[in-house]
Amino acid sequence: MEIRKDDYLITDDKEKINIDFVVNSLHKTYWANNRTREIIINSIDNSIFISLFKNKKQIGFTRIVTDKAAFAWIADVFIDEKHRGNGLGKWLVKTTTNHPSIKNVSLQLLKTRDAHSLYEKFGFKKDDCLTKRKK
Repeated sequence: MEIRKDDYLITDDKEKINIDFVVNSLHKTYWANNRTREIIINSIDNSIFISLFKNKKQIGFTRIVTDKAAFAWIADVFIDEKHRGNGLGKWLVKTTTNHPSIKNVSLQLLKTRDAHSLYEKFGFKKDDCLTKRKK
């Protein structure tokens, strides 16, 4: 999958990932700051991974853990601080929830301590974790 908009590209091509950017970015987050590089790489290898680029520089990512039938867990949503506030997070979340591998999955989950208003725009509900059920 590749989606282009102006100077931006969203892709699920794992060959294009900048592993150093992803590892360094996740180490700055509250949810993944203790993950080792090896765990991060293993999580990418075992997930659908979506990268966001401006020109050829990676500036965001997310990943999906799924059985591609009934369940999908959206994790590690991140946009580089310098690129926030431009609607890129919304575009990344929309693209993630509509990814061809999970767009017909009946249950999509996402757990977060912050950015609830962003995720609620895409049908997630705030409770123990944000849950999006598709009909």
